Amino acid sequence: MRIFMKFSFVILFISFFYGCGVYSFTGASISPDVKTVSIANFPNQASLVQPSLSQIFTEKMKDKFVSQTNLIQTKSGGDLQFEGAITDYVSQPTAIQGNEQAALNRLTITVKVKFANVKDEKQNFETTFSRFSDYDSRKNLSAIEQELINEICNQLVDDIFNKAVINW
Repeated sequence: MRIFMKFSFVILFISFFYGCGVYSFTGASISPDVKTVSIANFPNQASLVQPSLSQIFTEKMKDKFVSQTNLIQTKSGGDLQFEGAITDYVSQPTAIQGNEQAALNRLTITVKVKFANVKDEKQNFETTFSRFSDYDSRKNLSAIEQELINEICNQLVDDIFNKAVINW
């Protein structure tokens, strides 16, 4: 009898989460009728173009939705649709020392995102996301650029994911 009660509780627990449309334990709350996601290429339209940034950002977006949800990725026309562009990529001094030299530089990446939820248009948005990472001004940007890009892109993708499917 005790095993039956435990089994019933587990079935009830799973049914509750499935009925609410929760597909993962990442906090994503996706309606059960949403089955697909399409993520268009995010072209780099910044005045300073870093050649690999567009591909890195787009792939990180795709990886996030594949690994954190049960959605099927489609080339276009998904139930959830993402498109946009990288609109800014800039490195500038941020912490000036007494000798008027920068102690830190800041790499900032800005992305404009248009999100459409075909199943619930109230969730649609068009927003600009921006993130940065500071680095020692004595370091050459080209030596640490890929590391900084990966870090910033991860933060941007998390922000976009949260706004789209966690509704923060």
